[in-house]
Amino acid sequence: MPDKELIAKAQSGDLESYSLLMQLHHRTVEKFAFQCGVHVHDIPDVTQEVFIKLYRFLHQFNHERFTTWLYKITLNATRDYYRKETREVAKEHRLSQNSSKHTYTPSAEERILIFEEDQELHIAILQLDGKYRHPIVLFYFHELTYEQIADVLNISLPSVKTRLLRAKEQLKRELSKIGGTNNGR
Repeated sequence: MPDKELIAKAQSGDLESYSLLMQLHHRTVEKFAFQCGVHVHDIPDVTQEVFIKLYRFLHQFNHERFTTWLYKITLNATRDYYRKETREVAKEHRLSQNSSKHTYTPSAEERILIFEEDQELHIAILQLDGKYRHPIVLFYFHELTYEQIADVLNISLPSVKTRLLRAKEQLKRELSKIGGTNNGR
């Protein structure tokens, strides 16, 4: 069943259609959230938040491209996550200063990103400022067009092109830094 039909049924209150819509787009939301820097253990919470917002505002959907609208909602949810994460990191930092015992346990991200190149690329992408990270993730990993990226990020088409160009330049620099540190092992 096409998205338009599912959306129309979900807008009229059909929960099965909404559930199917969630199943069809669940992986896209998770992948985009992870690529925006959401920690693996928080992805289910962010994904749930996205689909709650989607349900609450589905009646406002006006037949633009559904996935573009879904990316916008996901981007807003990840931004909310970043604000929360910043507060949590500051709290953890204060707590770790009081703790004298430090042991290394691989993070969930490190366990998921098995291949070193994937880890390096993910780390490099996360080093980019959001205004550069989001276009590069949407273009290369979600295969959105420049026009769709402009719509998701609410910026002009020339801005998308400029940000992608700058993001690629910064990504090259970040990867050379990461690669340079790994060569010295």
